[in-house]
Amino acid sequence: MSHEHHQHKSAHSLLWPLLLTLGFAVVEAIGGWLTGSLALLGDAGHMLSDSAALSLAWLGAWIAQKPASAKHSYGLMRAEVLVALINGLVMLAVIAFIVLEAIERLHTPQPVQGSSVILIAFIGLVVNLVVAWRLGHSRHDLNSRAALLHVIGDALGSVAAMAAGAVIYFTGWLPIDPILSLFISALIFFSTFNLLREVLHVLMEGVPRHLDLGSVARAMGEVAEVREVHDVHIWTLSSSVVALSAHVVLQDMEAWLRVLPALREMLHERFAIDHVTLQPEIAVAPQSSQITWHKPSRKKV
Repeated sequence: MSHEHHQHKSAHSLLWPLLLTLGFAVVEAIGGWLTGSLALLGDAGHMLSDSAALSLAWLGAWIAQKPASAKHSYGLMRAEVLVALINGLVMLAVIAFIVLEAIERLHTPQPVQGSSVILIAFIGLVVNLVVAWRLGHSRHDLNSRAALLHVIGDALGSVAAMAAGAVIYFTGWLPIDPILSLFISALIFFSTFNLLREVLHVLMEGVPRHLDLGSVARAMGEVAEVREVHDVHIWTLSSSVVALSAHVVLQDMEAWLRVLPALREMLHERFAIDHVTLQPEIAVAPQSSQITWHKPSRKKV
């Protein structure tokens, strides 16, 4: 299956969970506003964060199909990162609003329609479970797994909103609503914090967290006829595309036609790195303080 077809299938499998989650986030927000439940509004905010995670996964798969151009030599892959940054900042604003409102309601409780909260939160829980089941049966790439974690966290938020509604309905104790809304805000904050940390890591051209620069350099140096590898750089173009550039030192430049395909195959098979730029060189002393791998010399007995 081609990379483009793979990405198209991924985008299609993520689109309807995105629309379902986003649609119910709006419904839940309206329900929270009408019933006066801050916990329900908080859960709507968490579902919005799920929608953001799903939209990023869908956007990444969709943009990956777009070809590069003279103005954008890498294509528009980084749009995914910019959207993630915007979504993360928006979610921080949502968290701040919920926390401030919760503190206010702890001092001045407001009436909440407990039965309506239970019903809406239950429907939200069902929606989350359906989306989680769908994501669990789709492609197991990083985007899908991250989105699945968001949805599972939101399912917990729906349970918290149901609990608040039940406590208010049976006991009339109103402080439970802002207390559980603070709990939901904490869930949103941790997921948003992790998202922003990943975004900043990508924008700073960091090495993907699942890869070790030294291990990749050593594996490249172990390929036959490679004497040394230096100036190795690994960075992320998008959540599903990793790029690598390096200088490869050879004893004989004529070996390059054999070494290049061997290196590309090894990087693909062992590290899933397909966007590779390699510069061959004749053996000289290393010129950089970057990661360098020297092939051990063999002593004659």
